[in-house]
Amino acid sequence: MPILIAPLTTAVHANDDMIKRGEYLSKIMDCTGCHTPDAMMGKPEPGMLLAGSKIGFGIPQVGVVYPPNLTPDTETGLGSWSEADIVTAVRTGVRPDGRQLAPVMPWPSYSALTDEDAHSLAAYLKTLPPVSNAVPRMAGPGEKPPAPYLTVTGG
Repeated sequence: MPILIAPLTTAVHANDDMIKRGEYLSKIMDCTGCHTPDAMMGKPEPGMLLAGSKIGFGIPQVGVVYPPNLTPDTETGLGSWSEADIVTAVRTGVRPDGRQLAPVMPWPSYSALTDEDAHSLAAYLKTLPPVSNAVPRMAGPGEKPPAPYLTVTGG
């Protein structure tokens, strides 16, 4: 009779303390500053916490990018991402599909998060109410941006 071996997982089971820690981290990391509609204008839209922004960042040689929806909405947010996918993106700047996050995302600083903190942040994001909010598409260099944006300039 063959022996079946289950694969080892590194899944972290969230508890209330982890989720509270993740919420705290999202605040001190200022995730809402970019990823909440109208937060960049000083008036975050009620009920849209971390649901993405319609104001983007114009980055030389990259184009204009719009902060994505971080809620667990399946169609417009991180609903299909696992906690491990979120941890990887926050720490390495790499999405599950292999694409690099926009350079305005401060993942190099976030790469110093402890395992516990990174998983707490991901667990918190997974507990948010899903909000259906598609952000504008990225505009490449020379393309007309579909929505307003801030310009990022180099040194």
